[in-house]
Amino acid sequence: MHEIGVVRAMLKTVTDYAAAKGVDHVSEIVADCGELSLVIPQYVEQIYPTVVKGTPFADTKLIVNIVPGMAECDDCDEIFNVIECNGHCPNCNSFNKTVLSGKDFTVREIHVPEET
Repeated sequence: MHEIGVVRAMLKTVTDYAAAKGVDHVSEIVADCGELSLVIPQYVEQIYPTVVKGTPFADTKLIVNIVPGMAECDDCDEIFNVIECNGHCPNCNSFNKTVLSGKDFTVREIHVPEET
């Protein structure tokens, strides 16, 4: 389960960013998980509470958005979802494609509590 490493790397990214911006507390992390990234979003969500237990992120909420794995056919220029079409173009059945989205796991947003 490499998702533990993914969560730890995500938290390091958030920690480094927060330190650089002078943020002491993060209330929510929004991450994008691509369908083609080999990261299983459900595993990230399940392992997150265990990884953050006893850390400054213990009360931080995690939101994981799924980014569709989209590609453009190199032969006919059709745009299609790679997973839904089993990797081939639904227009010409070619497997030649350029992946446009859905390969990455990234931190999209870091929310901080509002000042009262």
